[in-house]
Order: sequence, then structure tokens, then C-alpha cells
Amino acid sequence: MDLTFRLESGRNVPVFTRFEGPIEVRLSGDNLPATITRDLETLLRRLRNEAGIPISRTDTDSAQINIEIIPARQRKSLVPNAACFVVPGVATWDAYKKARRSHALDWTQLQTRSRIAVFLPSGTSPQEMRDCLNEEVAQGLGPLNDLYRLSDSTFNDDNFHTVLTGFDMLILRATYAPELRSGMSAAQVRARLPAILASLNPRGQGIGNRQRTSTPRTWSDAVTTALSRRSSVPTRIKSINEAMRIAQAEGWTDARSALGHFIKGRLHMGSDNARAFSHFRQADAIYATLPDAALQRAHVGVHMAAFSLTQGDGEAAVAWVDRHLNAAQTSENAALLATLMMLKAEGLSQQGRASAAQLVRVDSLGWARYGFGTEKEVSARLKEIASLSPQIWRSGG
Repeated sequence: MDLTFRLESGRNVPVFTRFEGPIEVRLSGDNLPATITRDLETLLRRLRNEAGIPISRTDTDSAQINIEIIPARQRKSLVPNAACFVVPGVATWDAYKKARRSHALDWTQLQTRSRIAVFLPSGTSPQEMRDCLNEEVAQGLGPLNDLYRLSDSTFNDDNFHTVLTGFDMLILRATYAPELRSGMSAAQVRARLPAILASLNPRGQGIGNRQRTSTPRTWSDAVTTALSRRSSVPTRIKSINEAMRIAQAEGWTDARSALGHFIKGRLHMGSDNARAFSHFRQADAIYATLPDAALQRAHVGVHMAAFSLTQGDGEAAVAWVDRHLNAAQTSENAALLATLMMLKAEGLSQQGRASAAQLVRVDSLGWARYGFGTEKEVSARLKEIASLSPQIWRSGG
């Protein structure tokens, strides 16, 4: 209900909306990378098989979902804070520019969904484009909101999950259940949901609610500022301190509490490394208590492995990596997987196992090219990890 009947801005959505009938998807733009077509086909196949949505590709202008790849400079001129986004009521970038100040693009004015546009940036890595594709197409089909309390979902602004999860597919399958239709009120949808979910996921019956409370807007705003590269580091640290104060006052012990420690750890890296890794350890301890936070722990594991390398403890670095490789691969996060493998290679090198290190390093390159995009970015990541030496750590690097 919170995903569907509220926008990220906090505005209420008056009626339930979705596409009614078969959905066709059109992909357009100059110099389309080969990976985007493959990734789109994979996404549409998953939506058909896992969410039960009748969706397919088309090349015609009548498509209900229109995905357009545009140069970053065009997007930044109008929407500087969004790498990719979805809007209703239009099919092209030109149409969006003409209508962007009108009610045509207002989700709260819809009675049903008939046409949407998804705008993706060109010049990014294949993984970033795929991640945008997953998130924006899913939002165009169903939930309009993101909730920080969801730890196993792309419908979460923490950006840990980058491809649709099983939870996300369940939400979309419920959204397109035959018992629902566009135009229903929140009360009408709420009355039908228990039976729909019992039918779609009978194993969920009787498990019970984890009693995860709603997230105050003040906490979300503080986290947004803490994550913003447009703000100064002192401002970002002040904001995450406020978010952590709210989390403590709310009594949270879930992913939101762990996220505060994770963000604070990242903000202290380079200036107060001991404090940074203390927060990473606290984040890992909280994530370890959650049943669906393996991917989050893998992100923490990157920093813990890096810390081990700075201490000259290659064995510990390899152990941290091995603990999280499966989660990175299962989540299809090539950038994360490549980074972990590069860290492992460096850990093996510190142990004097040069041949094994080289094999792991070479194996990481295929994932790295998809995750980071260019050879320049891949080379930069390799050099960054190779620089994690005890000497650099002790000098405060």
C-alpha cells in the first residue's frame, strides 16, 4: 500500500493505476549499445515469467512503454539530479520537454496508465544502463514509491539492489492480479490484498509481521543529504549523524540503522580510518541479523577487505571476499563482483601467491568491463586497489 498509494515526495496517490491489457515496449536512441537490447529482453522475459505481466518488444510508435537513450548533457540541462527517470503521459524526450510543467506528467492525476517514457543516459557503463532499465521500467509498471525499510528490493533509495528481486516480482504480480483494476480506491485494494498475497505466496502465510515502522521524512531527507556529492563532507556527516539520532530514537535495529553506520563509515574514510571501519563493523553486525541482507553485507565486505589489505593481512582480505562472492554474483552486480575479485587478487599477492593472484585478476576483467564500462575505469580500479598498502594506510591515505 505504501509503495502504490504514495509518491517519493510524500504526496498521496488517490487511485490505483496500472496498464490494462498487453503492454508493448519500444527502445530508441542513437548508437544503442549491444548490451541494452540483451538486457531489455532479459528483463521482459523475467516480467512475463515471474510477474505474469503480458509485455513484449515492438518497433512501432504505439508502444505503451517508450525507452529512450539520451545524451547526459541533455538530461542534466533539465533534470540535473536524476541519472534516469520515468514519466507518464508522453513517449519521447521532445514531448517531455514540452509538457514538463503541465499536469500531463503528474502521476496523481492518472486514472489508468496508457503511455509512459523511460529516459536512460548514454555514455554510461552497461551495468548502470541495465540498473536504470530495471528500476524505471518497474516503477512505470507499478510502485511509484521507494521505501528505505525494504531490505530485499530495488524499490529502495539505498541502491544496494540493482536488478529486480523476488520480492519486487511478487509486488508486480500482485499489482497485475485480476482481482484489481485501475481506478480502485486505497480501501478497495487493501480489502483484496490478503487473498491475493495468500494465493501468490502461500508460504508467507503465518510468518507474521516484522513490525517495521514507517520512515519519518526527516530521516529520509537527512540520508539524502548525506549521500549527495553536491554537499560538503562536514554537511554530509552532520546529516548522517541526525539520521542516526532519529534511528536510535525510533528504536530501529533493521536495515535503516545499518545504512546509517555504512554511510558514516564511507564519509570518514581517508580522514579517520579507525572510526570508519568501526562503523563498517557495526553495519555488518546489524545486517548479519537480517534474513535478506546478504548483498548489503557484500558491500560492507568490500571495505573490510580493503581495510585488511591496508593492514598487510592478505589472508583476512581473501576471507572477507570469499564470504561475499556468491551474494555479489547472485545479485548480478558485476561492478561489485569485479571489485571483490580484484581485492582477492591483491590479498593473494600479499601472501606471495602471485600465480593465483593473476588468475583471479584476469577473471575479474570481464565483470569489470560490464560493471565499469571503459578500460580506463577498469584500469583505475585496479590501480586503486593495488595502492592499498600498509604504508599508505599509516600515512592516512
